[in-house]
Amino acid sequence: MKKSKLISSLLSAAIMITAPFSVNVSSADDGNMRDITTTELVRDMGIGINLGNTMESCGDWIGQYGDGSVKSYETAWGSPEITKEMIDGYADEGFGVLRIPVAWSNLMSTDGNYTINSEYLKRVHQLVDWTLDTGMYAIINLHYDSGWLHELPEKKDECMAKYTAIWNQVSDSFKDYGDHLMFESQNEELGWDSLWNRWGGTEGKDESYQLVNEVNQKFVDIIRSSGGNNPKRHLLISGYATDIELTCDPLFVMPDDPANRCAVSVHYYTPAGFAILEEDADWAACRTTWGTDEDFTELQKNMNMMKTNFVDKGVPVIIGEYGCPKKNKDADSVRLFLSSVCSEAYERELCPVLWDITELHYDRQNCKLYDEELKAKFNSIYNKNDQPTDPTEAEKILGDVNNDESVNIADVALLSKYLVKENALSNYENADLDENSKINVIDLVLLKRNIVLS
Repeated sequence: MKKSKLISSLLSAAIMITAPFSVNVSSADDGNMRDITTTELVRDMGIGINLGNTMESCGDWIGQYGDGSVKSYETAWGSPEITKEMIDGYADEGFGVLRIPVAWSNLMSTDGNYTINSEYLKRVHQLVDWTLDTGMYAIINLHYDSGWLHELPEKKDECMAKYTAIWNQVSDSFKDYGDHLMFESQNEELGWDSLWNRWGGTEGKDESYQLVNEVNQKFVDIIRSSGGNNPKRHLLISGYATDIELTCDPLFVMPDDPANRCAVSVHYYTPAGFAILEEDADWAACRTTWGTDEDFTELQKNMNMMKTNFVDKGVPVIIGEYGCPKKNKDADSVRLFLSSVCSEAYERELCPVLWDITELHYDRQNCKLYDEELKAKFNSIYNKNDQPTDPTEAEKILGDVNNDESVNIADVALLSKYLVKENALSNYENADLDENSKINVIDLVLLKRNIVLS
């Protein structure tokens, strides 16, 4: 896989400050900006993974109890110090893009100039260089960063000055990198409950959306006015709270981009009871399983929404995060959820990027995915472009349990009998729909789904 208030003159001066050092571009990055569309580039990414809970780790307690080093922040949320071997492992496992979330405020100057710590920036460069050395794409963003953007409606001038200063510095520092490096405007923080409660009517909705659109436009303007390759760099625009439904609202508007090289980012943690919760909460019950007909219908509806509203209109989509925990979850359901989200997204030309942290899905000590079955599923999804694209052709291979050259209710009946130990199965290979070398209820769920879709 291949891999509108005016800012005071004082703050205006502050945003021009850049980090006081220079770096060399990765030896694998020749600075080339190919004559390809963002749609082509996103498709070339294949499927991806996040370097989560690492360079975006933040909190006042780290500075209070740590030693003030970059490493103290990098490892504060449980990650080991990242090595080149770990980065190489992502590529070896078949991922084509590594998203590197960053909290740029860590160790930032406190003199009001918002100067990014030079050693912190060098470390991000090193991670990006290692990523590009593998042939993967890299995405760097402005992540949660202790949540200071939550105050933007009340402290707009101050927040916009800080936002501008950060991206002025980052864009200048990475300006000579080629198009395997993408910048992302923000994470999930664009959208403000203080302005609009989505569950409480429409009051404040226009204002909140306008502010989201303003921040994203500022991002594009900063990058396009900077030097090097940035006028042509492919950019990732954060959707409204990276929520699919809210991003598909007509009030969300993609920024005006003279280069016409922008994709949109959303996240997928639906249903929250399965994809987020590890135990019951006052707002939802924890789910241990996933894979009902209703679950698949919900997933397909959301993916279709992004395809219809963006992909079909020429705006590529990256699902910057999707995932689920493993604690208190059925292992087969975790595998089915992750592979299904990945498959449904990729089949619609969306790029799915798995959310991962230390000891979740990728083993940072041994540099490989924990679950070999999940790896096989991911690789199969990406390699589907080498297989028949006609659904009817694929169904003749998987799901035709009784060998009558069609997939129908008779196959469901036969597979159901097998699962209740009546030994009625006639075709092991065709019945193993999830291709994990065993027949179980997951295959029955997939078979029913295929029949519904056909």
